Amino acid sequence: MLQTDYLDESVAHFSGYLAIDEVYDGPFCILSVVDNRKYNRLSCRVLDHDPTGDDVRAYLKDFKEQLDQRGLTVHGITTDGSTLYPKVLKELWPDVPHQVCIFHILKEITKAVLHALAKLRKELRAQIPHQKRGRPKKQDQTQTRRLRRLKRRVAELFEQRYLFVRHHLSAAEKKLLKKLLRGQPQLRALRAIMDEVYRLFDRRCKSATALKRLAKLRQHVRRFKRLGRALTALNSPNLEKALVFLDDKLLGATSNAVERANRRFRKAQQSIYSVRTKPHLQQRLALDMNRELRAAKRAQTMKTLLHARSDPDSGHCCC
Repeated sequence: MLQTDYLDESVAHFSGYLAIDEVYDGPFCILSVVDNRKYNRLSCRVLDHDPTGDDVRAYLKDFKEQLDQRGLTVHGITTDGSTLYPKVLKELWPDVPHQVCIFHILKEITKAVLHALAKLRKELRAQIPHQKRGRPKKQDQTQTRRLRRLKRRVAELFEQRYLFVRHHLSAAEKKLLKKLLRGQPQLRALRAIMDEVYRLFDRRCKSATALKRLAKLRQHVRRFKRLGRALTALNSPNLEKALVFLDDKLLGATSNAVERANRRFRKAQQSIYSVRTKPHLQQRLALDMNRELRAAKRAQTMKTLLHARSDPDSGHCCC
């Protein structure tokens, strides 16, 4: 769905950095290319089936031809962790850096850390001795209080599990986390692993430094056999690709530009209850792209009107 007139105007201020993603709507799939710095959709294509590598190759090949005709160069591409794109991007843009969205990577790692935490929490609950039914005897009250403390601690691990994956913690949250980690080296190691993961994406270092940190982190995780099996997400090859942005300040670390366009499409589709067809989806996307194309001019018009109304010499002041 490449429209020459639209593309001519949308690439007038082309940044050279792309974000590519797909969104599904029933049996249909919409492939989209968005300028990852200007946040405007450059191209899209509607498919009536799940995309394959050949579909993505044909679509991006057509888009690349349009860019080549206009003498435009791509400097960086950001996608999610889908397997549809790496091989095709390597064929079409062999020398262009390919960044994997760090939000998708952190989502998988966070999920793995919470899974490991749940496993440790179940082990702690299994260590609590079974208490007899009824009122405890006087000589067993000390043991009863101890069991209650252990049960309360397991419950707190569930209620405050977000403390193990949140990036920035307040002073109160750090104090609470310190209480939960007391006497639990496995839990302390789990939080330390998450801190090291966040350090990997620090913009102040280069990818070479981050890769060295990643190698040390993987070696550290292997020391904890129970945690290592649960944290297999740290061995994903996409993790290295998520560090490419550290060598280019203009390369987007996330694919939020195209994700935002997809969210806007889903929201518009929620108000449609009729049977959806491929032409209807193409018309909806054309309408959305037309709105994006006139966004800058619309904003300038509003700014001019507001300035005219606020200017006392214009005769339009509301005061």
